[in-house]
Amino acid sequence: MNAAMRDKNIVLIGFMGVGKTTIGQLVSKKLGRDFIDIDHEIEKDFQMTIPEMFQQKGEAFFRQTEKEYIFQMCEHTMGNIVSLGGGAFQQEEIRKKCLEHCFVIFLDLTWENWKQRMDLLIENRPVLHNRTIEEMKQLFNERKSIYAFHHLKVETDNRSAEETADYIVEMLKLGQS
Repeated sequence: MNAAMRDKNIVLIGFMGVGKTTIGQLVSKKLGRDFIDIDHEIEKDFQMTIPEMFQQKGEAFFRQTEKEYIFQMCEHTMGNIVSLGGGAFQQEEIRKKCLEHCFVIFLDLTWENWKQRMDLLIENRPVLHNRTIEEMKQLFNERKSIYAFHHLKVETDNRSAEETADYIVEMLKLGQS
């Protein structure tokens, strides 16, 4: 891995439930880097879960807070593995900041594979509450177009979290970025 890449934060993006946190933690161990999950940092600092924050303070408050945390990470930390919440990249300012300051990896997953995980996700994902399966698919497809802005795309469908992490480490070492 070249020196410029060692100094950059590696940011994982992708739809909720794709495995950004799990894969990010594995990659951080393999590369000896710190791992930051933006949602977990916000939850820790506000002492409430993201669903509670949505309910008590509203989505607009959460999105502004999320942006502030991500900007802080982009401008003041280097060399970390960072997991963004599934909706963060919808904000154009966040997209631009991450693409400019970090190495962005899109963890991709097909709708069919995501649907198999859906029941495990709904409770802790307020953006999915009260949505029909058709509305969830629409959200999935809308977000996929936003995730098209990245430096590296990694298919996760036929890989375990461990295999995906190994693949990412290999790609970073090969410099195929």
